[in-house]
Amino acid sequence: MIFKKITLAACLLIVFTLSAFAQEDSIPLRTLISKTTEYTQNFPVEKVYLHFDKPYYAVGDTIWFKTYLTLEENQLSAISKIVYVDMINNRDSVVASLRLPIINGTASGSIVLPQLTFVEGNYHIRAYTNWMRNFDQGYFFNKNITVGNISDKDTPIDTHISFVNAVNSNAEKITAHLIYKDQDGGPLSNRRVSWKVQSDDETIDKGKGVTDQNGGLDITFTSDKKGAFAAADLTAVIELNYKKSITNIYPLKTAAIAKDVQFFPEGSNMLSGVNAKIAFKAINSNGMGIDVKGTVIDDNNKEVAQFTSQHLGMGEFTFQPEPNKNYKATVSFPDGTQGTYDLPKELNEGIYLSVNNTNPDSVTVKLISNPAFLDKFKNTLFYIIAQSGGTICYAAQTNLQNLLYSSKIPKSKFPTGILQFSLLTSEGDPLSERLVFIQHNDLLNVAINTDRQVYATRQKVHMNLAVKNKDVPDVGTFSLSVTDESKIPYNEDSETTILSTLLLTSDLKGYIEQPNYYFNHVDAKRIEDLDILMLTQGYRRFDYGDIVAGKTPQLSFLPEQGINISGNIRTNAGILVPHANIHLNISDRLNSQDLQTDLSGNFMFTNLNFKDSSKVVLNAKNNDNGKNMVITVNAETAPAFIKNINAPDNVQNIDSTLSVYLKNTKRQYAGTRMLKEVVVVAKSEVKKPSHLDYPALTGLSPVPDHVVAPEQLTGCNFLSQCLSTAVMGFTYEQGNFYLTRDYNAGNKSTPAAIYYNGLPVDASYLDNIDPKTVETVEVFLNDGLSSINKMSQTKGVIVVTGKKQPKGEKISLAQLRDMMPQTNLITITPQGYARVMEFYVPKFSVPKTNVAYSDLRTTVYWNPKIITDATGKASFDFFNADGKGLYRAVLEGIDADGNIARYVYHYKVD
Repeated sequence: MIFKKITLAACLLIVFTLSAFAQEDSIPLRTLISKTTEYTQNFPVEKVYLHFDKPYYAVGDTIWFKTYLTLEENQLSAISKIVYVDMINNRDSVVASLRLPIINGTASGSIVLPQLTFVEGNYHIRAYTNWMRNFDQGYFFNKNITVGNISDKDTPIDTHISFVNAVNSNAEKITAHLIYKDQDGGPLSNRRVSWKVQSDDETIDKGKGVTDQNGGLDITFTSDKKGAFAAADLTAVIELNYKKSITNIYPLKTAAIAKDVQFFPEGSNMLSGVNAKIAFKAINSNGMGIDVKGTVIDDNNKEVAQFTSQHLGMGEFTFQPEPNKNYKATVSFPDGTQGTYDLPKELNEGIYLSVNNTNPDSVTVKLISNPAFLDKFKNTLFYIIAQSGGTICYAAQTNLQNLLYSSKIPKSKFPTGILQFSLLTSEGDPLSERLVFIQHNDLLNVAINTDRQVYATRQKVHMNLAVKNKDVPDVGTFSLSVTDESKIPYNEDSETTILSTLLLTSDLKGYIEQPNYYFNHVDAKRIEDLDILMLTQGYRRFDYGDIVAGKTPQLSFLPEQGINISGNIRTNAGILVPHANIHLNISDRLNSQDLQTDLSGNFMFTNLNFKDSSKVVLNAKNNDNGKNMVITVNAETAPAFIKNINAPDNVQNIDSTLSVYLKNTKRQYAGTRMLKEVVVVAKSEVKKPSHLDYPALTGLSPVPDHVVAPEQLTGCNFLSQCLSTAVMGFTYEQGNFYLTRDYNAGNKSTPAAIYYNGLPVDASYLDNIDPKTVETVEVFLNDGLSSINKMSQTKGVIVVTGKKQPKGEKISLAQLRDMMPQTNLITITPQGYARVMEFYVPKFSVPKTNVAYSDLRTTVYWNPKIITDATGKASFDFFNADGKGLYRAVLEGIDADGNIARYVYHYKVD
């Protein structure tokens, strides 16, 4: 699969001539090739892929994953040595963040989902390196993770909701259809439901209703304010027996978005008098493809074309536009509604690229112009360039002589993956673009076998792996997940795989629905559908116009080789101190370093290695006038939040969609958490201080969006500095905290409301609070029913609650000194490398009848550290669980040359 990078010297040898193209050297074309090669060498693009043990989880589970970091042509990257993995909730708050060391291009990690931190909902994982922050965030790995809840207290019922909207220029109207069932599938009929639609502190609409005999209820709400529902939630409370009620919250982000259809002429241009291929894509309100059919009419209502979607709302049709006419498409949707959409305006004079990719051995490239363009630009020089992964694989030039040029190019010249054909002027200005996907079927040859095809429950499995590159044994790094398929229903086409990520989605703009469809059981139909996808998606690589103009990315983030800690030293009068001595000590590693500040008083300790939660001590006492030194540590920054492009993958009805998995998980945890009866003789636990202790804060949600525990403030000297990285969902700048989503949108004028022990304070007051006296910091992304933000012109609330101080106790002078923060000796707890957990593999050596619990594991085996030997082989052992049926083993990985592997193997447990 590997297509070795072409050097400049090699590039100069691939200036080809199409049929009837003039054979002549062109300095501008060679210059363009040279500049492109230089650009890709100076600004290499890293990609991250994460292989997970399964597609979704429940609160209480552990997410297991392996990270693969690659460069162009999928070779493992040696540029960065650190990767970051963030788990983000649907309110754009980071709920878990890992810093992992990259070793030989890979890393492995895990995220525990404890009940105190996680609730049922849609989350997404993003992964990136510091170097990747210089470029489009679209290169970040991004995957939705759905987390269900098995707690009877929270979800003793199954709910299903669907939306129908009516959007016009004057108002938005949404009808939500709710269905309530018990966990056995029976309808919850004749139950009272109260509901409200709320955006921040504004209630848009509210009402009450009663479920029908099928447990259904229709709720209709309207707003004459366009976009009012974009940031709103629907809260529905159903009353159960015994005065018990259940609350469900449904985001309305996409409920009010109208259905849409877009049209994409091949090569970006539709020319009058020239037969045109037009691709289209239809989506419903949640961003998913929707089947449509329609007709195209001209200004005189004459039908000129018909079309029908063929896959996920996508399809194509052809027709010949006439000069100076406008065209519209009338589209019919499955619900019986219709819409009218304008087609792109045709060009009376123009030129475009057309590519036919149906031949398995070659692509046919056509350069098509209309007569008006040919008359105006006859004998003008044009270029055609094809590149893949930043490497120019093909280049041609012509002096325009005819309306049509055509040439076949062997596919052997191109690697597997997306190939971008571009038509440019001799000045390097892009005129037309066409993407195609080249598939050589050149994945690594993988063979997996087990010592038998049918096993008993809890029986030991011996699995063998053999990997070859073509026919040669291959050394590579791999990860393997074995799951009980009957407990984890899934759509294989919708999976995020190493193939769909590295070869497809990482290079395309926008959301790709069911990305693995194009790699799963590939046939002629799927190849044709993939070509239509290429017509409807944009490419996120470089722009030739920028390359010619010499525009390059601004490099603000360098590749990391280790953890860095930086800052400065000042006198207590605020003057920066050059050549000041500073000592660093990492307590749990017995590691220390010394250095001096530079001429500007700045220091940076580089390439450090320590675990997360390690205490790092910085000491500036060893200086003249050392008692008056003030150490300031630079806060670590995180990438701005952008819209989750995979939001259409969010599961609206989690409890019903994941019902099979959640029922098994509930049984699993019930068995492992069963306690014998105990008699409690101690006094009840003293209630910890919280915002609920203060009347002014009782309107806030009883459950904060995030909580900073006092352990996270250990060693902290200045509370504001520690909270700047600890309060997730907020950004700290110039002495104030701002909601991150508003800050990234440019709103830097509305800070958060801050309370200390129930009283409003300024952000500057935080440094008057001794971090040792803080019991908890509660973070609220909105003010609930309190109206705090409305009254104080703020957004979001941060509540700091102090420990209750004992009364009448004397303290020593040493204790008093401990309460006074030192400025020349500070202790910080920066983010270190995440602690590595090992996947537990049970060993059953006794019959099941002697074991008091059932083994209901869904992930039966996870191994992220498989490396094949020189013969291309590896083997491993594990034990089955108690589940019967098909078990599914998924192997993914990569070798040193960038050859990719994915293999799915099944065996039966009876």
